[in-house]
Amino acid sequence: MKVGIIGCAGRMGRSNLAAVLDAPGLVLAGGVERPDHPALGQDLGLLAGRDAVGQPASADLAALVAAADVLIEFSSPEATLTHLQVVAGTGKAQVVGTTGFSQAQFAELARLAGTCPVLWAANMSLGVNLLLGLVERVAATLGDDWDIEILEMHHRSKVDAPSGTALALGRAAAAGREVQLDEVAVRSRDGITGARQPGTIGFATLRGGDVVGEHVVLFTGDAERIELGHRATDRRIFAHGAVRAARWLAGRPPGLYGMRDVLGL
Repeated sequence: MKVGIIGCAGRMGRSNLAAVLDAPGLVLAGGVERPDHPALGQDLGLLAGRDAVGQPASADLAALVAAADVLIEFSSPEATLTHLQVVAGTGKAQVVGTTGFSQAQFAELARLAGTCPVLWAANMSLGVNLLLGLVERVAATLGDDWDIEILEMHHRSKVDAPSGTALALGRAAAAGREVQLDEVAVRSRDGITGARQPGTIGFATLRGGDVVGEHVVLFTGDAERIELGHRATDRRIFAHGAVRAARWLAGRPPGLYGMRDVLGL
């Protein structure tokens, strides 16, 4: 199976390159970056921290789509939607780990998934996807007299907040309570905010250093607290999840899929 990497010189792009090069049975179809990126022309193997493979980073997305069976992309919402328009209708598949979509942008992602198989996940790791299920179950079990707060921390360069994973955890908690997250989320607090409203789901965001990703969901009742969390220490876990997703997605009919489909959860 031939896999192409979109955004091949970014943090996750390099990890994805390495994961594909190391995976048995996969062939690297190529990697692309934006036309003004300084990494253009550099060997993809060297970008991945591996031996040279004789394939340079390119800006020709159409050629990569033609050469690949499935594409993997972690970038920005705007770029992802632009790239998906090239993939749509070609019969090729795309794994998307991009976060930060607005409601309108995600609706467009879902529309494009009607023309090609797309797998989107806020987080590709096995541990986080198991955590999502646990959070939903605990939220369904505990009543509204238990407060739910979600704390996340990432590296200083992350541009969206709260993280896509934090929002996914919030949606899981809201699903457990059979409510819509947008109706109960409190995404910031500053100044005299008043007492906490029952049934709300709060978010707190930290940024600093080179933290790959940490998430904690706190269920706080009177005189007791439950904490469910996940700590990522190497972004290779996300790349390995993306490769697993790519193996599963290739050849599927058009539609929008998730990691729960891949893992059979």
